[in-house]
Amino acid sequence: MITGALELVSQPCRLEILRLVWLAELSAGEIAKRFRVTFGAVSQHLAKLHRAGLVTRRRDGRTIYYRAKRDQLGPLAPALEALWAQQLGALKVLAEEEQRRVDGARGAGATGNSKVKE
Repeated sequence: MITGALELVSQPCRLEILRLVWLAELSAGEIAKRFRVTFGAVSQHLAKLHRAGLVTRRRDGRTIYYRAKRDQLGPLAPALEALWAQQLGALKVLAEEEQRRVDGARGAGATGNSKVKE
């Protein structure tokens, strides 16, 4: 099971779908809005994850909702959580570096424009 799950989540789109439904149930439409691929492509990824038992599927009228089945991933679940936490940490560092760069540019611009006319 772990080998099959690992193979499925090695595809970036499916890994991101799994992250999106890790803590919350989302509709297929809500999931598809997050990608730059067709709804059909996302639907195929969702079907593969469902067939593998990695997500649950619930229908409410015409809407289908998905949620991760974390227990099905066994020891892979904490590894995925660690991966996502690491990615979030790296993103935080990049955002802070960008903010320092912007703040530095503002400071340099403010200093350069503060000449007093006599």
